Amino acid sequence: MQSHGDLKMRFDIKRQSKVDESSFRVASVKGRFDLDVEKIQEHFEGDILIPENWQIGVIYGGSGTGKTTISKEMFGDEYVSIQDYSAGSVIDDMPTGNTVEDITKMFVSVGFGSTPSWLKPYSVLSNGEKMRVDLARALLSRQDLIVFDEFTSVVDRHIAKIGSMCVSKAVRRSDKQFVAVSCHDDILEWLEPDWAFCTDTMTMVDIKKKDHRSSLRCSSAIEKRGDCLAAITI
Repeated sequence: MQSHGDLKMRFDIKRQSKVDESSFRVASVKGRFDLDVEKIQEHFEGDILIPENWQIGVIYGGSGTGKTTISKEMFGDEYVSIQDYSAGSVIDDMPTGNTVEDITKMFVSVGFGSTPSWLKPYSVLSNGEKMRVDLARALLSRQDLIVFDEFTSVVDRHIAKIGSMCVSKAVRRSDKQFVAVSCHDDILEWLEPDWAFCTDTMTMVDIKKKDHRSSLRCSSAIEKRGDCLAAITI
């Protein structure tokens, strides 16, 4: 049931791609698998019900189910695209207008706590470190709403778990809104979002309200030890 202040966002997206009839390989595949198509069509339709005063949302589902397409259609400019990292250190790649203290606090908040790695260029970091740097850069931007695609997709699930808890804590400490777009549904337990939408079924997911204190205590304890993902290299 839609309560006062909830926002229903409807999408009805139709896409088509023309098949290259001049390609020998395309013709071979069409003949081998008896495909008589000139265009590949996709249709994504549904409603996302977003509650009032939310901070964290999730759009998840299998590959090819429309996660990225829907996210870009629904949230437009807030979608975080591939960013350019050209500085000699990732700390210098962070958005202007942030102090060194702002940046280092955010690094620690998202689990990027290895101070020597702050001085490295982005290109030499591990996949897990790159993900955390991307998150820090997005959260340090002036965007009030951040839509982050491929969330935790390139890291193992243990790192994804701790990283999700750290991100959840960082976002809820801020005045920003964050949408994680992912192929993994396990992030629901760790991010504890305010809403979630599954593209496999094109339906809202019933989020069971959990005690946020358990995950906050966990991530806080890790943070105090100074090893919130900092010592994990992947």
